[in-house]
Amino acid sequence: MFEAPIPRSALILGLAGLLPFFWGVVTMFVPAAYALTYEWLGGRFVAPFVGLQYGTIILSFMSGVLWGFATRAEGSVAATGYALSTLPALWAFFMVGGGPVTAAIALIAGFVGLLGLDWLFWNQGLAPRWWMALRLLLTTGVVACLLPVAL
Repeated sequence: MFEAPIPRSALILGLAGLLPFFWGVVTMFVPAAYALTYEWLGGRFVAPFVGLQYGTIILSFMSGVLWGFATRAEGSVAATGYALSTLPALWAFFMVGGGPVTAAIALIAGFVGLLGLDWLFWNQGLAPRWWMALRLLLTTGVVACLLPVAL
């Protein structure tokens, strides 16, 4: 389905980027991990806050990634790419808020929507050939880690 293997460095760094999401789930279900993390690092680094805060940052970061892909296009394709690239950051800004359940649902929707944008940029040849393989893997991980907060 995909044209090229994911470069090792991109895969390792992408998977490492899942660690804060994963840690949020761990601290939801392992009281000792929650207590120790809370004591050493504070409430921002335990569930649900670590996953929600980090998810908001990463969704916004992905706007910059898409912007970079748009620079590879010209004319109206570039203009459309620039406009579309702002959507993940705007989604995070306007939709992620309220309580943890609402924020987790908004982030899940944002990351699933981002996957559609990823496909669009990839399909136009603006993203690397391996991009969708990586994005499918990482989006699955993000959504799986945010689901316990949303439910």
